[in-house]
Amino acid sequence: MAKKSKKKLPLAYKPVGFVLGWTSGTVAGLAFQKTWKMIRHEDNAPDALDRDRRWGEILLAAAIQGAIFAVVRSAVDRAGAKAIERSTGVWPAPDKGGRD
Repeated sequence: MAKKSKKKLPLAYKPVGFVLGWTSGTVAGLAFQKTWKMIRHEDNAPDALDRDRRWGEILLAAAIQGAIFAVVRSAVDRAGAKAIERSTGVWPAPDKGGRD
């Protein structure tokens, strides 16, 4: 019976994973805005299509945003997986690990 719950849990975890992903994206966006304001004292980070911004500014903003997103998403995913494991006794991902 334990094998059946192991196979079904990753599918049941999908909606939870979606909510966690959305939440982590929102948190990461807020963290990036605060970080950019602290670093550059600007409310808005440059976008790749901002004509008046230099390459360095755009690439710096993208690198910071990517790093923050990866850290926040990993922290939220890990916390969610640990919570599922504590409540069900089953890890919500295949034994191989990695993202889908």
